[in-house]
Amino acid sequence: MDDETLRIEVQRTSIFARVSPEHKLRLVTALQANGQVTAMTGDGINDAPALKRADVGVAMGVKGTEAAKEAAEMVLADDNFASITYAVEEGRTVYDNIKKTLAFTLPTNGAQAGIIIASVLIGIPLPITPLQILWINMVTAVTLGLSLAFEPPEGDVMQRPPRAPGESLLTQLLIWRILFISAIMVIGTLGLFLWDRFHGETLEMARTTAVNTLIFFQIFYLFNTRYLKRPVLSFNGFAGNRAVLLAVSVIIALQILFTYLPVFQQVFGTAAVPGPDWIRLISFTTLVFIVVESEKQILKRLEMRRA
Repeated sequence: MDDETLRIEVQRTSIFARVSPEHKLRLVTALQANGQVTAMTGDGINDAPALKRADVGVAMGVKGTEAAKEAAEMVLADDNFASITYAVEEGRTVYDNIKKTLAFTLPTNGAQAGIIIASVLIGIPLPITPLQILWINMVTAVTLGLSLAFEPPEGDVMQRPPRAPGESLLTQLLIWRILFISAIMVIGTLGLFLWDRFHGETLEMARTTAVNTLIFFQIFYLFNTRYLKRPVLSFNGFAGNRAVLLAVSVIIALQILFTYLPVFQQVFGTAAVPGPDWIRLISFTTLVFIVVESEKQILKRLEMRRA
């Protein structure tokens, strides 16, 4: 067959037997010409060209030749084809967790920048000082942000269709979520800061409220981020990742020290927040969780209508 005939034939043929090394290479090329992502398994020297050409070359780690291993992107340490499935699941989970980390980190950092810019534009004192911003970045990066790296695979991770190879890491959903959450955090933090100032609180007290508001926004949004599209309202959604629960516990303990310990008050310019104010603060920051879960349901319905 010529190349064009072979390209048509591979779309309706499942098995090719007794193929030569040249045929393997031509089959991979024909599949790719049809826009398909192609994997190739092999163990011999003659498999190397096709392994190299394939999008994912998979070589046998035990019986495979060095030439095959060098040409492949993946090496099966146990020569078990079932391990490919586990590798795909692991790869999809890692990719998901990278997206979740971006979906958490970028809006929270964007909110900090937005708060400073907005306060300068409307001509009010900075709701958060540079030293307090440093504190927020330091404690959230090593607790909340890091916990998403330990996310287990979602239940439907192997039922999803493959993503397009050229798909950007920052999808339209992710860009929308970054802008959406940044706006919520900016408006909410500035709102409580101005509320305190309007009701006669000191600048130190208002800033302490602003910092804690931003932190608790991040805590509640962290649970939203565990599933980018699926609802989190389940036992597994709240307790399925021990690292998240540990991170939340650590950061709450740190915020108590930040707010009430005299040494921290002197260094960061904070003040002790009265007990009733915590009820208002936590109730208000819970709204980000409710809003994002509602947004997921709306987007899901829109997708179903388009389908």
